[in-house]
Amino acid sequence: MGYHVARAEDIEFERRDDGRLAGAVTDALELKQSRARVWHYPPGARGRRHQDHAQEEVFVVLSGTLTMLLGEPPERVEGLGARSVVAVEPMTPLQVRNESEEELVLFIYGAPPEQAGADCLPDVD
Repeated sequence: MGYHVARAEDIEFERRDDGRLAGAVTDALELKQSRARVWHYPPGARGRRHQDHAQEEVFVVLSGTLTMLLGEPPERVEGLGARSVVAVEPMTPLQVRNESEEELVLFIYGAPPEQAGADCLPDVD
């Protein structure tokens, strides 16, 4: 088939230890050339600071306000509201943060789908 549809109720979410929810869009859409997830970040939640070796990532804010730390040394990019989009090239350090008082919902899309590895970096305040 030339297309796939995943309705919200069809996306399975996994709860992470830190309270974040990750929705497996890759499987639901049968993606082969890329990977995607829908993330729910509760207030104060942070993703791990890392740099992907091969994957270019695109972050789309669906609701809430995104703060990102980008590059080395980290540059704080804040106040990214609904419909804001950030693209991050491979080997660029990044961290997703929800520093607001409301839930942040993101669609994160990456290509190529292979995980060629990522370096975990120390968190910064």
